[in-house]
Amino acid sequence: MKKSLLLLLVFVTAGIVSVSAQKEKSLFNGKNLKGWEIHGTEKWYVEDGLLVCESGPDKEYGYLSTEKFYDDFDLTVEFLQEANGNSGVFFRSTFDGTKVSGWQVEVAPPNHDTGGIYESYGRGWLVQIPDEKENILKMGEWNTMRIRVEGGHVTTWLNEVQMVDLEDEKIGEGKGAIALQIHSGGGIKVKWRNIKVTEL
Repeated sequence: MKKSLLLLLVFVTAGIVSVSAQKEKSLFNGKNLKGWEIHGTEKWYVEDGLLVCESGPDKEYGYLSTEKFYDDFDLTVEFLQEANGNSGVFFRSTFDGTKVSGWQVEVAPPNHDTGGIYESYGRGWLVQIPDEKENILKMGEWNTMRIRVEGGHVTTWLNEVQMVDLEDEKIGEGKGAIALQIHSGGGIKVKWRNIKVTEL
């Protein structure tokens, strides 16, 4: 009887682990922009298996959003900033041209709050990064951002260091896509890879 129960627990645990592992999926296939939608005239392209965003001649805001909406999720993405790295990862966001409604986890040059949370066309900064955490960003090197959104609870990590832990009622009511941003002003180039999401 005990052996049967033990075997059952082993199979159930293995099943849970297997289902959990199956949930994670890659949002970028390393070949093209399948599953994504471009907003604006800035440049989004694939080069050497990397997703690249680059300012275009209009030097305006640009976005690349998932065609699918994601509510509760755990996202990891690696980014490398070249030149001015002012960008961001948006969540629960919708678009009207290049006007975005939603929330941004900041990706910016040093000392500009990478990992903080900003509400576009709304309340502005919800959480900025304390000065003592500004050295966690490695400009010109690959960095890993992790974003976990569950209900109104948002947690961000940069290079495995927690940056933000926020509970917000308005975020809890949000619906929309995951998106990458190019800031206005020109001169921006950011490379992305290993964009993976687990729906919760």
